[in-house]
Amino acid sequence: MSEHPEALPLAGITVVSIEQAVAAPFATRQLADLGARVIKVERPGGGDFARRYDTTVHGQSSYFVWLNRSKESITLDLKSDAGGGVLEQLLAGADVFVQNLAPGAASRMGLGAEALAERFPSLIPCSISGYGSTGPWADRKAYDLLVQCQTGLVSLTGNEHGSARVGVSIADVAAGMYAYSGILTALFTRAATGVARAVEVSLFEALAEWMNQPAYYTRYFGIQPPRIGTQHATIAPYGAYAAADGKDVLFSIQNEREWAALCERFLGQPGLVTDPRFATGSARVAHREQLNAIVAERFGELDSHEATKLLDAAGIASAGVNDMNEFLAHPVLSGRDRWRDVRIPGGAVVPALLPPVDLTGTAPRMDAVPAAGEHTDTILADLGYSPADIDGLKAEHVT
Repeated sequence: MSEHPEALPLAGITVVSIEQAVAAPFATRQLADLGARVIKVERPGGGDFARRYDTTVHGQSSYFVWLNRSKESITLDLKSDAGGGVLEQLLAGADVFVQNLAPGAASRMGLGAEALAERFPSLIPCSISGYGSTGPWADRKAYDLLVQCQTGLVSLTGNEHGSARVGVSIADVAAGMYAYSGILTALFTRAATGVARAVEVSLFEALAEWMNQPAYYTRYFGIQPPRIGTQHATIAPYGAYAAADGKDVLFSIQNEREWAALCERFLGQPGLVTDPRFATGSARVAHREQLNAIVAERFGELDSHEATKLLDAAGIASAGVNDMNEFLAHPVLSGRDRWRDVRIPGGAVVPALLPPVDLTGTAPRMDAVPAAGEHTDTILADLGYSPADIDGLKAEHVT
């Protein structure tokens, strides 16, 4: 645990989580970052299946290392009476319960929000599902890419040759973020009113929120934004252009001041500012191909460093199109000291990024990633189990 847990905002809050994959672990890891005690309940004999997504980080899964630092792991057979009894004891001392079990599983186990409210009225239950606990799709399983497809995101992503998934688990991340903020809101509400409110988030509705702009565009324009790679469907010029040295530079024009600066200081064609084809944002989108040809020709005369320098001088934001190695070596991450060492199962130490929200005077917790069941004995002992009791649970394969 952290050397100074009392200094963290959620010190004293206990979270019990039956979690797997990405969405719920991301929500609870953020709570752990702020000092909450997160007890991760895993299956005996392997634990969270995300532990086996890959073995790239010194034998550990890249997903699991990212999502599970600073937690305690207990293995429990929740189908056994003894395992269920241990869970009841954990919930009795918890502030928050998080689960992203398969559809209907929580209710069958007596872990639905209403059942928990009867037994533990001060407990805040958080359910993360694919499509919500009610409605026509409540019983359907959902995974990240399925939700990217169902929300229409995949139809917007890619280029004229075909669609593409977003390269990270964006539906899971969205759901994890909303679950995290919902839990914080529920904790605040409980502190202010004494009432524990249940939190429910679905992957579909989390990502649906992020799809509002293209949804409005489609509803009122009549057609959806086209797939155009790194270009922007409703802004031009906006995208990546190849410089003379073969490197891509991305930039965007956000307003008429920037458009004038681009014409005068980068393109060297001030007459384009008032050219009817390009004089307004809508006109530039309508004549995107002609505009792109002009911009691409200019980039072809400059290497990427020269192009970036000119764009900077014109007050226009730009970026190199980095690969992952360039991201890992990014000067902002090193210059702002954003990396911390975290120990993982097996003893290796790996760099981990600090959480993106900085709280003045508060250092987030960056403790080890647990092995499956690493804290089982300690947690059981805290609940009052004797060494003989613990050995008996192990013998019965409850832990």
